[in-house]
Amino acid sequence: MKHIMIDIETMGTKPGAIILSVAAVEFDLSTGKTGLVFHQTIDPESSQKAGMKLDFDTVVWWIKQGKEAQKVIVENTGNKLEKVLTKLADWIKDYCDENVYVWGNSARFDLGLLQAAYEVFEMDIPWNHYNELDVRTIASFGREIKDNMTFEGVKHNPLDDCYHQINYCSEIYKQKIKA
Repeated sequence: MKHIMIDIETMGTKPGAIILSVAAVEFDLSTGKTGLVFHQTIDPESSQKAGMKLDFDTVVWWIKQGKEAQKVIVENTGNKLEKVLTKLADWIKDYCDENVYVWGNSARFDLGLLQAAYEVFEMDIPWNHYNELDVRTIASFGREIKDNMTFEGVKHNPLDDCYHQINYCSEIYKQKIKA
């Protein structure tokens, strides 16, 4: 498979925000078939110690989310940010083609915030920057498909968000682009 969907949950919307969790799912854009999965929660204190910040408006936004979604905030596994970034890099390098296409919703958010986190630890991003793709761009070609796609799971759970984004991106690709 040549594509990876990445989703993160954070305590802010700008590069340098505290990252709470990271999920990545390998997939085939033309079929929607999924493969290998990466999912890790992160101790927010480890992000803060690395210099990452929280944004008050995002904290308020999280308070307004459902209890299931809020689990990402309180589900502290003790995983340190640097270790999770290393694990993600190893996962991409060990299990995926080096020329894999990496998707984010939008690329500036998920992939941009991850890049900023990698830079904090002086690590290279584990994908080629020129293979970054944007979920919002493909969604713009099939807004009605995205809007009518049933969400399965818990919104703002990064793994469930990855699967949902894969579902509608693949369907838009099949119906609008490939056709």
